[in-house]
Amino acid sequence: MVITRAVLQSSELHEKLTSSGAIPILLPLISFAPPDDFEAVDAALLEWKRFDWVIFTSAYGVQSVISRAATLSRDLVGGGSPPSIAVVGPATKEKAEREGFSVHHAARTHLGIALAEELGNLVRGRHVLLPRSDRANPDLPATLQRLGAKVTEVIAYRTVRPSDADQDRLARVAKGEVDAMLFFSPSAVHSFVELAGSEALTHLQNRVAIAAIGPVTAAALREIGVQRVVQAQEATPGAVIAALEGYFASAEELKAGVRRA
Repeated sequence: MVITRAVLQSSELHEKLTSSGAIPILLPLISFAPPDDFEAVDAALLEWKRFDWVIFTSAYGVQSVISRAATLSRDLVGGGSPPSIAVVGPATKEKAEREGFSVHHAARTHLGIALAEELGNLVRGRHVLLPRSDRANPDLPATLQRLGAKVTEVIAYRTVRPSDADQDRLARVAKGEVDAMLFFSPSAVHSFVELAGSEALTHLQNRVAIAAIGPVTAAALREIGVQRVVQAQEATPGAVIAALEGYFASAEELKAGVRRA
């Protein structure tokens, strides 16, 4: 089982896969770095309580904001009238709450656009802070603005390809010497394509279970020609493992049916 996620985000999944009898292989295809310029982030953090809503779309977005606030000696969770917090997925919600935020809305459908639609009139005419990656999809701020929100989008961190990608592991994966690959973001999909080519990934779908965590990542895989996508609806270890177990159980049943025939 190849985990293409950044190492620091993979410990729980690695542990649960191991406990389930799988052999996880870490092959981080993306990593995170500070923004090139902190000016926009700092300005937003210094005016934190001016915002009515803060929307986090990733756990690393939460971490980046908290870390920078600590550098600026800003307390984001104490005091009166802090912004309402909205998050896209369960992992982001867990991280935000662990850092002391009270989460007022977690998206029922784990998509940025869906979150904006769910908030609806709650953001109309309101000041909304959106701290995100430099590679984030532009659909969320566009939808918020269409709903009448006053959006301040800042680059809280950069998503980059690791400079030390393990070429031996990558070669093994490209040859299909694994049983499954787990992609957690479109950025990881694009990074694999940059390193190994899109044809390598489309050929792998006939031999390897290619899993996408969430519909946005699944769409990125399909855009490059991968049609056999195992999709986990939530970015949680339990949801990922359940999706893979369902896939492999169905594959075994199919093989058994072919043998009987």
